[in-house]
Amino acid sequence: MHDIGRFAPSPTGPLHAGSLVAALASWLDARAHGGQWLVRIEDVDTPRCVPGADQHILQQLAQCGLVSDAPVMWQSQRGAAYQTALDTLIAKGWAYPCGCSRKEIEDAQAVTGHTRERHHAAVYPGTCRHGLNGKTARAWRLNVQRVIDDLKLATPLTWQDRLLGPQQQDVAQEVGDFVLRRADGLWAYQLAVVVDDAAQGITHIVRGADLTDNTARQIVLQHALDFPTPSYMHTPLVLGENGEKLSKQNGATALDLSQPLCPLRMAAQALGLPKQADDTSMQQTLDAWAKAWTLTLRPVPR
Repeated sequence: MHDIGRFAPSPTGPLHAGSLVAALASWLDARAHGGQWLVRIEDVDTPRCVPGADQHILQQLAQCGLVSDAPVMWQSQRGAAYQTALDTLIAKGWAYPCGCSRKEIEDAQAVTGHTRERHHAAVYPGTCRHGLNGKTARAWRLNVQRVIDDLKLATPLTWQDRLLGPQQQDVAQEVGDFVLRRADGLWAYQLAVVVDDAAQGITHIVRGADLTDNTARQIVLQHALDFPTPSYMHTPLVLGENGEKLSKQNGATALDLSQPLCPLRMAAQALGLPKQADDTSMQQTLDAWAKAWTLTLRPVPR
């Protein structure tokens, strides 16, 4: 079976330096191992999507020599597949409706002395796990502990990150019963990404280190839906001047692609890849980086 990697940007604006690092890393990892590289547009969170940004991103990638080896997938066209997955989980007794608002969850956690960490959602206390108690259903959640118990999954869940090494998380305690379908009717990222990775046959996921925390939830869902678990590798982030992850919300500007090799070289530098001669063509440069890939980041063997 061929290795298959992917880059899955959200079309909330054009690519910036941080997203190019993730794109290049995933492309190089696939190329270094003779695999395929796919692009998926993660536009499931429609209120945050910018019209035309998806095509702009694809154009930017092409300017950098990064072109999907198969037709691009759009999450906004995948609702039926997500519904099938949710129906499967409901039928197994592993998903339930929730009527709690975000404020109610945070208030319930405050009563027990739990405070929400910055950038993290409050751990769901399981209020609706055994019934709505007169509330109107707003969202659908995964009954994490029941999945773990029924499938006899290890607690805490452990996995091997190819760059960061051994990882673990107690999903039931540290995350709780996470959302599968949101109160506004939109599909949650965790469900969508797991269903799509399986549908595209993704075997190797290379993405930014800010997404490491999502991995355990996704592995639990993969077990629940009887999907294979890909290998994971989380690469260093590009940080803004304030020390936070470079992002559109953190002042990241669109890439200047008047000379595509310039931002590509900056992305390669962030990944610790060797400098190439200034007169080297884009294709020669990409090929050289692909050959150097496994030696440079010294990942755990595939």
